[in-house]
Amino acid sequence: MTHLSLLDAEFEQQFAEASLPPKLFSHEAHLRLAWIHVRKYGKQQAINNVCDQIKVFDQTHGDGTMFHRTVTVVAVEAVAHFMGKVKADDFPSFIAQAPRLRTHLKDLIAQHYSWNIFTDAKAKESYLEPDLLPFR
Repeated sequence: MTHLSLLDAEFEQQFAEASLPPKLFSHEAHLRLAWIHVRKYGKQQAINNVCDQIKVFDQTHGDGTMFHRTVTVVAVEAVAHFMGKVKADDFPSFIAQAPRLRTHLKDLIAQHYSWNIFTDAKAKESYLEPDLLPFR
């Protein structure tokens, strides 16, 4: 079973309730969560929702130290960007047309930041704007 075994509404609800089995929350599932929220709520609300929900999910199923605010915001920004470039009515079609999100997200992020945000303690706690190429 993977996250794709669930309908979008089921996936969204289970994640929001933190009842989704943690083994199903892969990198691709993270992108799907962003895709669902951007489609339903718009980019800014998606950023708020996804950050809040991933933080709760981490606290529920982990030790609360895995959530990274800047990476989460950047992932939603990247998904929203690609949503503006490809036409897809479902997540599998979307990710098939934007495979770099699944395979090269770190490289995409490196185009925006001159430092490694993944290891930056401030970036983990608070969203840090990119210094090379803005998202907005």
